[in-house]
Amino acid sequence: MSRPIVLTNGEMHVALNEFGLVHEFYYPYVGLENHAAGTGLRHKIGVYVEGQISWLDSDTRWKLTFSYPSTALVGHTIAKNEALGIILEFDDCVDAYISVFMRNIHVVNLWPQPREVKLFLHQAFAIGDSRSNTDTAQYLPDSEAILHYRGRRAFMISGQHNDLPFDQHAIGLFGIEGHEGTFRDAEDGELSGSNVEHGRVDSTLRFSLNIAAHSSERVMYWIAAGTSTREANYVHKQVKENGLLKRLHDTTTWWEEWLKPAIKVAKKLPPKYQESFIDSVMIIKSQIDKRGAVIASTDTTMLNYSRDAYAYCWPRDGAYALWPLIRMGYSDEAYRFFEFCKRGLHPSGYLMHKYRADGALGSSWHTYVHENNVIAPPIQEDETALVVFMFAQYYQMHPSSSLLKDFYVSMIRPMADFMAEYIDETTSLPKPTYDLWEETFTTTTYTTSLTYAALNVAAELASLMHDDQSAVRWQTTAADIKEAAAKYLFNKSRGVFYKAINVQNGQVQYNQAIDSSAVFGVYLYGLFDADSEEVKTSVQTLINTFHVSREAPGVPRYENDNYRRQSPDVIGNWWFITTLWLAQYNIDRDKNGNLDDITSALDWVLAHALRTNMLSEQIDPTTNEVISPAPLTWSHAEYVSTLLDMIMEDDHASAA
Repeated sequence: MSRPIVLTNGEMHVALNEFGLVHEFYYPYVGLENHAAGTGLRHKIGVYVEGQISWLDSDTRWKLTFSYPSTALVGHTIAKNEALGIILEFDDCVDAYISVFMRNIHVVNLWPQPREVKLFLHQAFAIGDSRSNTDTAQYLPDSEAILHYRGRRAFMISGQHNDLPFDQHAIGLFGIEGHEGTFRDAEDGELSGSNVEHGRVDSTLRFSLNIAAHSSERVMYWIAAGTSTREANYVHKQVKENGLLKRLHDTTTWWEEWLKPAIKVAKKLPPKYQESFIDSVMIIKSQIDKRGAVIASTDTTMLNYSRDAYAYCWPRDGAYALWPLIRMGYSDEAYRFFEFCKRGLHPSGYLMHKYRADGALGSSWHTYVHENNVIAPPIQEDETALVVFMFAQYYQMHPSSSLLKDFYVSMIRPMADFMAEYIDETTSLPKPTYDLWEETFTTTTYTTSLTYAALNVAAELASLMHDDQSAVRWQTTAADIKEAAAKYLFNKSRGVFYKAINVQNGQVQYNQAIDSSAVFGVYLYGLFDADSEEVKTSVQTLINTFHVSREAPGVPRYENDNYRRQSPDVIGNWWFITTLWLAQYNIDRDKNGNLDDITSALDWVLAHALRTNMLSEQIDPTTNEVISPAPLTWSHAEYVSTLLDMIMEDDHASAA
């Protein structure tokens, strides 16, 4: 299930599902402590009219559409039920300045007679993502709100209609002791008024509306968050005193200001890509915690069939996500990310597999003990290398001695020292680590390419810091890697770069599977010259093997990729990332002839995007089914990067 609307302020992150209901509710980190992660935690919305209750997620007569209509991360949802003669319009956002989720709900009566409509808003939390039944919910008459709290997390739920609060409420249990939830209390149009409960608790509010014929009424609804009940109450009072509409307006203004660099760039694009470009930039921003973590995806759909989801910061994904922002001139997000990486750096100079949004080590399936009892850190070296490489690009955009002072000694030098030392004596290539797809402990062509590039840019930074000894050592190691790559990494028989090599008992063993990361890694990071026969031949072999065409431009990760593959008849699912890598290659290498190939890839991306231009991880080639998670931050980053490449190429052509 996709998340057509995601909302954030870098501290609170809310995602709405295909029924317009709260499906993810993160606080106080983007990607950490999802208080709505589980069955029974969807915040239901119901309409009671003409003696019947209709819930948005169980009455199939509701038809929903989603959009981001303004240049702001403010979602617009329309839920229409022709049979009931009711439209619900939602303008939703997370406040840019305080942690509160706000919904401006427009209730429209389509019938030619006045009607009484009762709107029910239900909320359920497992606070702290806890499955222990220790939450408390209370009605606070003085605050005109419902308080849910557990420990250092508190949420105050309230609302107004015509400056009056909700007229009924109910607090109860769900999922235990035979209780389904207080939403069942609403099915006769009345709520019990129960005032407190502890355990696994939920609550429901009611607003009674008298709506004239062909007319409408508005309900303002919000959930204020805090790390104490006092803080949550303070946020709640801010909304009451300022008014929800003013705070919604101020948040829209904040986003419009933040998006100015992206909007300026978007105007250079063909009109059909402008909206999706802006949406993708906003979605990237939505996955960034204000303390630096860049979350791969806040979508928890994978928990339905897997042990874990993607709500972690992979240094690789984070660096790729920030690259298009850096190119457009954004500064703060990248700087905080590098601070995050510096805090998480292992004393030996490498970054670990992934991290939680609070900087703690994330879950991992990588081992310290490998085949033949080889002991090595459970890492992917490309993550360390990419952070070094991306920092150098960031420095070029924002050159300053203070930036180097903040990061060179504490982060860049230990990272580069690790990479320069972690070299196999037999091949002069990097020693094995896990590949970027997180599956195999090996020396990949992709990681080799990135290590080579990272050491070169690190040497340039060393020269700026007058650290000549390090500069010479890192440049020498990079040169040795390049020489060894020419010897070991190209498969002449297949006309393509090897996916990986391993050394066993002094003998080199080759993985001949065609891997998109190997082909584009050597090109993207300059390990082989872009005009070399090896690169050109490898790209053509990939196109032929994966049957890439203008009609079907999707590109798998590698041959016979089993991850989420439904049919053995396909070579692997199509990934947005790898498809866009090929588009980027075509933009750069062929200035005229491949325009149709480029636009066919971009149009394919848009055709497979979800509502609100949300991009997932992959597509099933046999069914065109979207494979979660969605959104995937990296997919959006590659889409934005590809469009930026188009603009740069046009600018170069105009200059020529």
